[in-house]
Amino acid sequence: MEQTIFQHMETVRGITLKSISKILEEIVDIVPEGFNNNIRWNFGHIAFVQEKLVYSVLGEKTNLPSEYEHFFSPGTIPADWTGTPPTLTEICSVLTEQTARLKEFVPGRMAEKLPTPFTNRLGITFSTFGETLLFSFYHEGMHMETIKRLYRSIAD
Repeated sequence: MEQTIFQHMETVRGITLKSISKILEEIVDIVPEGFNNNIRWNFGHIAFVQEKLVYSVLGEKTNLPSEYEHFFSPGTIPADWTGTPPTLTEICSVLTEQTARLKEFVPGRMAEKLPTPFTNRLGITFSTFGETLLFSFYHEGMHMETIKRLYRSIAD
């Protein structure tokens, strides 16, 4: 079963990386009417949240650049940013490296109980590492759909 989960993780992240490679840096900071965030925020947010859903919930140290929390944590918006956010190339590198780390970290841990159950902003409570990891794929897919909507809004 873990092998199937790894294949799915690679498929989901492959879609994300393919998308990020096709988007021009010049448009990633546009926030179209009706949106709170931009394309850059969504890609960075994917990396930030997956790190939290994999490492933080187990009490493990995260391995993202420190500025990711400032720019990409839930509730942040580009209108409030101070400083320069990571480039798409930098975010792409983080996403690629994150997948490699996950493949080393995850084996044998799917049924591991979380030290404390974790309830996300949607009110969903997770008790095991596997639950949070699998939710991270859903979360990534949601933000990829938002990225597509943002892109279409900008391109029109």
